[in-house]
Amino acid sequence: MSTTTVKTAETVKTAETPASRSMKAAPAMTPARGLIRATLRLHQSALWFWGLLVVLIGGGLVWAAGPGVDAAWTEYVKSGCAESDYCSTGPAYTRYQTAVTLGSVVLVIAPALIGAWAGGALIARELESGTAKLAWTQSVTPARWLAAKVAVPATLIVSGTVLLTLLNRLVWWREERLRHALATRDWFTYSTFVGNGTLATAYALLALALGVLAGVLIRRSLPALAVALLGTAVIMGTLKSYRHLLWPVETLVSKNSDPDWTGELIHRGLITASDDRLSNAGCADVSCDRTDVVGFYVDFHPSSHFWPLQLVETGIVLTVTALLVLAAFLLLRRRTGGTG
Repeated sequence: MSTTTVKTAETVKTAETPASRSMKAAPAMTPARGLIRATLRLHQSALWFWGLLVVLIGGGLVWAAGPGVDAAWTEYVKSGCAESDYCSTGPAYTRYQTAVTLGSVVLVIAPALIGAWAGGALIARELESGTAKLAWTQSVTPARWLAAKVAVPATLIVSGTVLLTLLNRLVWWREERLRHALATRDWFTYSTFVGNGTLATAYALLALALGVLAGVLIRRSLPALAVALLGTAVIMGTLKSYRHLLWPVETLVSKNSDPDWTGELIHRGLITASDDRLSNAGCADVSCDRTDVVGFYVDFHPSSHFWPLQLVETGIVLTVTALLVLAAFLLLRRRTGGTG
């Protein structure tokens, strides 16, 4: 072998070494990672909107839990009102209440809207346009494709929703003196109840699951979005109507026609000598002009029932969510010929 040949081989070996090292240092993009990136790009506008919303509402709640509630309390103290008086609120409390109201209302509405959009409109659009079939031909099975479409938006929605829920809890804890003094908010008010526990996150996932199933079933963007929103609203409204049945109520019986109770009123009425319980809601007089009244009763949920009611309803919502997601996977598997 000549000297020229040896030098050429060494030159080629030296030239190939950096390239091979570069290829080893930068691993190839896996199908799963590429699918996640594609999903993030697809949800880019919704992601930016959700992120901006979380930052703005979260910032408002942080302000409300700090300088906002302190200024409102100082304003109340300076007014000289007693807790039993009716006091008109000032500008400091108005600003505080605006931030708190937006924080709770947005937490109830926005995650459901974004979940329905992510699940319904975008998945249906990919199926409608044929983008999904293109992805299925590139080493991505339909089941893995759908799993990414569910997991990515679910992670983003849950992260933002949990953060806003914790900030709402912080505000609720910080405003306790002011709330009791002005009797402003009750724990069972709908936006407060949903936004201060686990339900906001559960309903957001429910909207996402409904959207996914509607998208796979209908394969048209706007109808799938409408079905997801309507279905979420129906389930939320139904559970709200029957929420008081999810946990046993407490009953207070008294000789007084106006028993001293605190909480969410469910039923109230009178007790007759024959131990019958009759509602007096439609009566002009508390005793309904009856002569056999021996007492009065009140069925109510005290504040200690917040978490039992919250967790039972959350369990129902998450169970329905899991069933909807399972139905979406089974439907996709059936429509793609069992591949996946």
